[in-house]
Amino acid sequence: MPRRIEELHQFDRLDVWELVDRPLCTNIINLKWLWKNKRDEENTVIRNKSCLVAKGYAQKEGVDFEESFAPVARLEAVRLFIAYDAHKSFTVYQMDVKTAFLYGPMKEEVYFNQPDGFVDPYHPDKVYRLKKALYGLKQAPRACIGTPMATKHLDADLSRTPVDQTKYRSKVGALMYLTASRQDIIHATCYCARYQAQPTEKHLTAVKRIFWYLKDTIHMGLSYPKATGFELTAFSDSDHAGCLDSRKSTSGGIQFLGGDKLVSWSSKKQDCTTMSFAEAEYVSLSA
Repeated sequence: MPRRIEELHQFDRLDVWELVDRPLCTNIINLKWLWKNKRDEENTVIRNKSCLVAKGYAQKEGVDFEESFAPVARLEAVRLFIAYDAHKSFTVYQMDVKTAFLYGPMKEEVYFNQPDGFVDPYHPDKVYRLKKALYGLKQAPRACIGTPMATKHLDADLSRTPVDQTKYRSKVGALMYLTASRQDIIHATCYCARYQAQPTEKHLTAVKRIFWYLKDTIHMGLSYPKATGFELTAFSDSDHAGCLDSRKSTSGGIQFLGGDKLVSWSSKKQDCTTMSFAEAEYVSLSA
């Protein structure tokens, strides 16, 4: 209860909403309490947090929201920034904004039922009109082993036992997040991501292999030394007809600053079918 009261105090301090009469013929969205344990780098619980979120799946596009994109910086830009700071010996500070979504003003008229356990006893039929963005809303982000993969390529594996799509996609999504700082798993992860529609035990085994590889290489990461130059060096490569289902090739590329500051990398199946290694290399080079 104290954590929930603390969360609602933040709402009052930032003037997130106001209690109004229930409007007619309007979509009223429900709220939900979430609890999360915040941990430090040693996985020790340092804080128990309560968060009041909106059930945004009940929103209707064009009525409750118009745009839902999240304006974020490209990871390549972040790595370039860090590499340049290391080159110039700048001091970098990392900061976080507490309850960041609650600072974004709302353009649409959005109404909520009063949260469970905190209904105003004098106005139980009233609802909250939102003035600032809230977690869970569609528009909230806008307002504010030796190798990771076996040598043999994956294929559709149509004759094998299927596995749960949700769990498979969750694991692949976690790996895609890690590719932001672990360039050594991007090729294997992108291969596994191609089979999210109909994953089988074979594909799940390949995903688990990547996690085993990460467990054994947990101390690997990116390094941006100071005492080097700042010239750009790029490399490109490709296989030929590596995809066993479409016979399309896969392009790969990496870019360095100063010879040892890795700032960008990619692995992507080519859009066209090439007839030779040379042709696949040209397609990769032009990407």
